[in-house]
Amino acid sequence: MNYVVPQGDPDDIVATLQGWLEGPGDVRLVVETSGSTGRPKRVALPREAVLASVAASRRRLGAAGRWVLAVPPTYVAGVQVVVRSLVAGHPPVLLDRDGWPDADGWFVSLVPTQLGRMLDDPAATAALRRAHTVLLGGGPVDPALRRRWTEAGVRVVTTYGAAETAGGCVYDGVPLDGVAVALGDGGRIRIAGPTLFESYVGDPALTTAALVDGWYLTSDAGRFDEDGRLVVLGRVDDVVVSGGVNVPAVAVAARLREHAAVAGAEVLGVPDEEWGNRVVAFVAPRRPLGLDELRDWVAAACPRSWAPRQLVVVDDVPLLPNGKPDRRALLGLVAEDAR
Repeated sequence: MNYVVPQGDPDDIVATLQGWLEGPGDVRLVVETSGSTGRPKRVALPREAVLASVAASRRRLGAAGRWVLAVPPTYVAGVQVVVRSLVAGHPPVLLDRDGWPDADGWFVSLVPTQLGRMLDDPAATAALRRAHTVLLGGGPVDPALRRRWTEAGVRVVTTYGAAETAGGCVYDGVPLDGVAVALGDGGRIRIAGPTLFESYVGDPALTTAALVDGWYLTSDAGRFDEDGRLVVLGRVDDVVVSGGVNVPAVAVAARLREHAAVAGAEVLGVPDEEWGNRVVAFVAPRRPLGLDELRDWVAAACPRSWAPRQLVVVDDVPLLPNGKPDRRALLGLVAEDAR
């Protein structure tokens, strides 16, 4: 039996998740993936997996308490915020309606774009200093953002995970208790442990391909640093093969965002007759910027062959409701730019 996280009013979602927690143990919770690169998948999570994630997170953070809901509650990050708060005996604080708590010691989950914008707001920054922990997931973290939250005195723990792992299961590069992480061919990240999903609803073939011998085969590539911590390099398909060169789009985007005149940036590959794939930079500038300036900026820190060959200027990088970049919208902008 499956229970689908409903759309609609957050208060209703909180109430229905409370009902799911108190209901029959054989009911699976179904959450959708973001669908940033294609059709969203419907992920069935056993209650034991969700609660294992809640318990492991609490042990790693060293405390439990009230959570602020600042991400959509229909995706796994928001579901976990609600469930963690309910398990701790508190209804979550709805940021859009209630604002930041006056007390100290609460928790919140954010994505990098959200945190960056909040650090631009002195009131929000002051509120975040009162948090016990900000969990930051849902995308790559640039060194510049890390410096900003450190200088602001905000305690941030970066997370890596997916709907298929009941949310973040690797904190600051270290797997939660009971979670195992390994690297397969091409550095593809594999995850095992008590937080794994059971199936993709209605898609047994995809389930079989993703769950192999107790391991979830992610679509992300990674490496272990000298301290044994997991470093996520980006999606396997984020590597753009352009002119026979493997270009890591995530690294190029991170370099672009270090430019003082760049407010936001993403990088994708698009089919190209000459290059096979063309590296395209989508940039929200603070002042007029040209392609040559940005190519020189990338080449100053990376191989020049990684430099973008097309620039698409945007007011803001389009985002999905969960705060991740909307890749399909970005690719649509390439066609508009060509016209």
